[in-house]
Amino acid sequence: MHSDPKRWTVVVTGGSSGLGAGIAARLATAGATPVVLDRRPPADGLSFEQVDLADSKDTEEAVRRIAEARGGIDAVVTCAGIDVPGALGEVPTETWERIVAVNLFGTAAVVRAALPWLEASGGRIVTVASTLGHKAVGDATAYCASKFGVVGFTRALTAELRGVVGVTLLTPGGMHTAFFDDREERYRPPVDARLCQPDDVAAAVVFALSQPPGCDIKELVVAAPTESSWP
Repeated sequence: MHSDPKRWTVVVTGGSSGLGAGIAARLATAGATPVVLDRRPPADGLSFEQVDLADSKDTEEAVRRIAEARGGIDAVVTCAGIDVPGALGEVPTETWERIVAVNLFGTAAVVRAALPWLEASGGRIVTVASTLGHKAVGDATAYCASKFGVVGFTRALTAELRGVVGVTLLTPGGMHTAFFDDREERYRPPVDARLCQPDDVAAAVVFALSQPPGCDIKELVVAAPTESSWP
């Protein structure tokens, strides 16, 4: 992967809101070319491919279009993530499976499709897990299953691609985003909870992507000092 961000093409899933939008903006400021994969376009006019990350085939085709149009891909950051909290028996089957499809299968689909170009460029992958990918809680079976899956997937991928493509597992804690907006009050952080700003977490992603050849950031945990789900 070239040391100059101005020569980077970076696929960012979920880049139209929250952490993904923060990462895409940080990359653009550094001179890189972020390309957002999302269901709706980013507000700032960045390059965009509309796709439902729950559909692996369409996701893989979108990644290939990006690579062919831009002459390759230098990095992938998989930020897309959803959750609908509730007891296992209360969350509809379609909703439960969609959470896993977007969070885990969507992550794998993007990485799988981008691999030929990442291998050619000596590129980097940053997957986004969660503190709930390490610590399980009730009323979050689909989310925990998917994020534990991202952790396992990424660690296996790190072993598989060692010396070929750099892989970083990012574990963020709670952030000030719209992620909690549509939830019942009991599933929201307390009003006095200390959460990270997504832009600060985004800076950690750019840091991981900016490492010189021969140095990989294997795993990063970025959370507020009082994060309740870590460790």
